[in-house]
Amino acid sequence: MKSTVPQPKPYILDIAPYVPGKSKSADGRALVKLSANENPLGTSESARAALGEAHDMATYPDPDSTALRAALGELHAIDPARIVCGTGSDELLNLAAQAFAGAGDEVLMPRFSFSVYPIAARRVGATPVEAETADFGADVDALLAAVTERTRVVFIANPNNPTGTYLPHAEIARLHEGLPGDVLLVLDQAYAEYLPDEGARGLALAGAAHNVLVTRTFSKIFGLASARVGWATGAPTLIDALNRIRGPFNVAGASQAAALAALGDRDFVTRSREENRRVRQMFVERLAKLGNRGVSTVPSEANFVLVRFRDQPTAERVRDAIADAGYAVRHLPGQGLGEALRITIGREDQMDEVGKAIEAALLH
Repeated sequence: MKSTVPQPKPYILDIAPYVPGKSKSADGRALVKLSANENPLGTSESARAALGEAHDMATYPDPDSTALRAALGELHAIDPARIVCGTGSDELLNLAAQAFAGAGDEVLMPRFSFSVYPIAARRVGATPVEAETADFGADVDALLAAVTERTRVVFIANPNNPTGTYLPHAEIARLHEGLPGDVLLVLDQAYAEYLPDEGARGLALAGAAHNVLVTRTFSKIFGLASARVGWATGAPTLIDALNRIRGPFNVAGASQAAALAALGDRDFVTRSREENRRVRQMFVERLAKLGNRGVSTVPSEANFVLVRFRDQPTAERVRDAIADAGYAVRHLPGQGLGEALRITIGREDQMDEVGKAIEAALLH
């Protein structure tokens, strides 16, 4: 019988909604968020000032983010015409799937990938396909073996979320060389600024290839998660496709101004990267002393660490102990990581308290 109410497409009902990092405990207490990979140093002074300046709220923002694209082009030696801005990189990831995949197609990704990728695939009727990983990171041979005639898009986060693993550029290049020319390789570089070279070789690949799209965000090292600003670069045909289907005024004027100011504060970016590396190393070294208790960490090049425990009940017990200490971390059983917690690297004092909570949960 014909339905009497509007019905969503069947593939929409197959989507498991994105679950953001928690900021409250089970009993409703506010927690310090170490669950969303935000910058513990906040936002640069110049970006805060730009965000706080008065803007004409009655008029639409620049639909093309012209000044921001020009600044991005100057910083990275990219033609601004090959840059498109979005409402965070999430919008651009979804647009990539929308533009190049559809019903009956496949969208390929490694296991333990960013949870937005399967959502982006399913929302256009495509089938998400996961390739096996090596040491919780992307495996090029497994990815290439999983390519079929229906593959249209391949998503790779580098560094990867939620594991923090990094695939050397030679492996990224090998993956690209092995893909058919009509398959789009999306290189998600949300955490690239935490790398020593800030992901420059990935940008160079996008500049040279016809089927590589690099996405970036201002939500991580720049500390503008609330502003929702991302950008992508690739061949003119790729950027043209995304421009055709993005929102016409997708980046708010205040957000464009804040991102432009943040981009110019290179000292803040450098300080954030160096502080993250220092505190991350201290935290990992502390956890290494719990190896006899079944604790291990996945080597990370991002602003978080995936910490593994003996089993899921242990991970849950540690998660609750960390919450009792006042902090929220990310438990990911829905992504096949029930025995692990993804912990954002906060300030040194915060990581000391989290370390104490882990120790107390396992040693007493």
